[in-house]
Amino acid sequence: MLKIIPIILCGGSGNRLWPLSRRSYPKQFLSLLSDHDKSLLQQTQERISNIKNIESPIIICNEDHRFLVAEQMREIGVSPKSIILEPEGKNTGPAIALGALKAFEEDENSVLLILSADHIIKDVSIFTTALEKGFKYALQDNLVTFGIVPNYAETGYGYIESEDNLNNKDIEVSKIKKFIEKPKREVAEKLIKSNRYTWNSGMFIFKTSLILEELGKYSPLIIKQCKEAIDNSSMDLDFLRIDAKKFSKCPNTPIDVAVMEKTTNGLVISLDAGWSDIGSWKSLWEKEKKNSQGNVIQGKTIDFNSQNCYLRSENRLLVTLGLKNTIVVETADAILIANKNNSDYLKSIVSELDSKGYKEGLLHKKIYRPWGSYLSLVEDKRWQVKRIEVTPGSSLSLQMHHHRAEHWTVVEGTAKVEIDNNIFILSENQSTFIPLGAKHRLSNPGKINLTLIEVQSGDYLGEDDIIRFKDEYGRNPLNNK
Repeated sequence: MLKIIPIILCGGSGNRLWPLSRRSYPKQFLSLLSDHDKSLLQQTQERISNIKNIESPIIICNEDHRFLVAEQMREIGVSPKSIILEPEGKNTGPAIALGALKAFEEDENSVLLILSADHIIKDVSIFTTALEKGFKYALQDNLVTFGIVPNYAETGYGYIESEDNLNNKDIEVSKIKKFIEKPKREVAEKLIKSNRYTWNSGMFIFKTSLILEELGKYSPLIIKQCKEAIDNSSMDLDFLRIDAKKFSKCPNTPIDVAVMEKTTNGLVISLDAGWSDIGSWKSLWEKEKKNSQGNVIQGKTIDFNSQNCYLRSENRLLVTLGLKNTIVVETADAILIANKNNSDYLKSIVSELDSKGYKEGLLHKKIYRPWGSYLSLVEDKRWQVKRIEVTPGSSLSLQMHHHRAEHWTVVEGTAKVEIDNNIFILSENQSTFIPLGAKHRLSNPGKINLTLIEVQSGDYLGEDDIIRFKDEYGRNPLNNK
């Protein structure tokens, strides 16, 4: 029986959606649309769940995001075939090669469906119909991709030139003529006037054996290094940790360059299903429902006399007056105010934040861990206050600190506390003290989330002041990843 194995590419930092999307918690893990409570990753998996012969996915992700992937898949009841950890980002060519090699181990006759974890597709029925066409042509030994019918001169997308006019409804598929990287504005405006150009969706369908053969023909170094990285891999809990040294020798190459623009078997199918990769705040504004003034308003927000704006509050009351074509996004530790047409420049701005030492470019105030999360509420040089949430059945590592003591007060749920081999239970409104240097562990034995307030005090409060003795999640004893 035919096996269709999805490979979901879950890398990327989503910097152009800062401050909501950050490298520690990028856009694929966020629920961005007002009419959908699932993350983009979860939506990606759910929109293919009813396809005939579809298998559970292989997910390629950044090592730092492994627990986010696992938890979000658990929330929707999906057990991935494999979660492959990339030691570093090497673009889509090596990522797809890793997934294809893993799929080949299971079934050399399988077909791969390559998807990005951060796309929006409004019309799932049209999308599914296009996939069915793609499977048909892929089984005929073609490498299939999907070209998005463009409706404006977008400079943030690559383009595909096809031999035929894909706007002609009588033409179902076309040979690929060439790929064009993200063009300048004047070039993009010329391209969309022709009916032979579509946006490059980054979605593909092909036989597992065929893409490995084509990679070997056109990009042999990629397939060589990825195979060696897989062959020397090891399991880390539920994750496949590939050999970092072998993988580091892979070229940083997109699959378009590695194979698709070289192969003689490349086909493109036109797709008009409300697709977007949400590459900017402007593109998110375009996809959202708007009020009579053209505004998208989310969260605790009140507007007076603004037009064509995207206004979003995550925490505090946001009040706007008389804005036009403006992006305003409020988070706990940063606020973005930008001209809507300039939001593409955010990637450079985030780089500037990094260069100046602002941690807000990378981290949210709320930090997610495999056991739950913590939120920094207030801090000073020698003390800080955190809100800690531990999911039912989860435990922090058995650990100690050289430079800080801690006070814990339970505000919701039940805590199991271990301090220097003394184990006891704390209920709501009860507290305890962890002296500097004491071995300690916090667990949630209950059925609801455990929430507590932690007060730290000491001469150094960095997250790297953690020595782990036991950890359920395989984390390095000397860091907090």
